[in-house]
Parts: sequence; structure tokens; C-alpha cells
Amino acid sequence: MHAARAPSASVIWLRTISITSAAMLMASCNEGVLDPHGPVGKAERVILYDATAIMLAVVIPVIVLTLVFAWWFRAKNSQARYRPDWEYSGRIEMIIWSIPALIILFLGGIAWTGSHDLDPPLPLADSTAPLDIEVISLDWRWLFIYPHEGIASLNRLVVPAGVPLRFRLTSTTVMNSFFVPQLGSQIYTMPNMVTRLNLEADQPGTYEGLSAQFSGDGFSDMRFDLVSTEAEAFKDWVNATKAQGGVLDSTAFEELVKPAKADGAQTYSQVSEGLFDKISLGSMAAVSPQRGQ
Repeated sequence: MHAARAPSASVIWLRTISITSAAMLMASCNEGVLDPHGPVGKAERVILYDATAIMLAVVIPVIVLTLVFAWWFRAKNSQARYRPDWEYSGRIEMIIWSIPALIILFLGGIAWTGSHDLDPPLPLADSTAPLDIEVISLDWRWLFIYPHEGIASLNRLVVPAGVPLRFRLTSTTVMNSFFVPQLGSQIYTMPNMVTRLNLEADQPGTYEGLSAQFSGDGFSDMRFDLVSTEAEAFKDWVNATKAQGGVLDSTAFEELVKPAKADGAQTYSQVSEGLFDKISLGSMAAVSPQRGQ
């Protein structure tokens, strides 16, 4: 009997690379933009898949035809004709130029439709009343204010599942970018300016949020958790936050404005009235706590 031959080093490396690539591909589909949990994220995934399919309609035939041409015009194929004096074919030119023209039209149509249907300030088509949230990007943390609830949270955003989220966003210093990949639609925050965004988490869960715009030394740690809960659990969290104490006024905000790396979550049971508007306008004078909410 002959002993079984051990696989060569190249075969082992090929297997390792194949298994690793497959594992990474499967893992990437369980989070981020390929695993959306909201209407905006799901619509953006459809656009991504459609655009990929349209581009593959060109990429795959080009790869296949390249291999076919290389095989047909091999040295041993006596049937292949070499025509050095051939210059032009109107039929071939028509095919060559019509295909990329159609690709551009299809991709342009998808981009045009998607950019209008998923315009960030456009309210979501939902019968449920939206939850208003004011977002302030600091150096290098995220501050979330719930204006109607009269509370605020640092580096942790708690929302009810299945309820549209209506954001207003601004920045204290440099430009930043608010992004929750599994919900979709990143949008910039800029000082002395307010941007708007509408999102929704369709089921309970914890989704990672981050800054997608480089803003200095603490940029890599400028992350937060978006916690989507049931409606009753969200009400319990609001009541618990109001009972914990802590006031977000001009004095407290002056400390938050100082550059600092993200260091856990923090909540405030009271927020100075009009704080977000004063920050977005660059004015922090005479802010007073909100009354009984």
C-alpha cells in the first residue's frame, strides 16, 4: 500500500485563503450596511445590490471574453485568423459604446431615484408620531438631547423600536459625520449650521454608531451605541433618567466642550431650554433649565 501524499504548501495556502475569505464575507453580512434594521438602511441595500448587479453585467462578460479570446487565439489553434490589416467595424463599435452608455443610464437612474426617495430631511412615511432628537458632535463625543422629554444622554442613544426618529444635528467645532451603518444615511454636522436626518430602527437591538469624518486625535474612539427598545422600555428609561438627576446647563456644557476622548455614557435629567439652538447659532448666553417635563 502507498502512503497518502500530503498536500503541498500551495494547496494548504489556497485552502487557508479560501476559508478565511469565506468567513470574512459571511461575517461582514451580519453587520453594517449589508445587515440593515430600518426602512432607510434596507432601501440603501437594494440600491447597492442593484448597482452591483448592473456593473457585474459588464465585468463578468469582459472576464469571460478575455479568457475565450486568449484560448481561441492560442498558437496551436489553426482556425484562428490573424488579420493585421483590419481597422474598423461599425457593428462592433456600436456594441462597445452602447453597453457603457446603458450602464451609465441605469446607474444614473438609480442614483437619481434613490437620492430623492431617501433624501435625509424627508420625513418617513409612517403613521406613528416621530421622536425628536437633537445631536451635537463634540471633540470627541456625541451628545443627544431629547427636547420634548427634557433629558439628554452622552455617547448612548436610546430610542423606541418602530418609531420614526427625527434628528437635528450640529457641531461645536469642526465638521463631523453622524452614521449608524445598520440604519443608513450618514450626514454631516457642522458648526453654526443645522442638518436634518430621518431614520428608524424597525426592531429592538443595539446598533453601533460612529463618526465617519476625521476630526482629530480622538476620532477613532468617537463611537456610541444606539439602543432600540420596546415602547414601554423606552418610557421606563426616560423616567429612570429623570430620577437620576444632573443638569445640562451652560456650566456643564462648558466642560463637555473641552476636548476629551469618549469615556462611557452619561445622562442628564434636565436640559437648559433652547440649548441646541444656542449652540447651533454660536451663542451660549443666558440658558436656564427647562421646567417640569
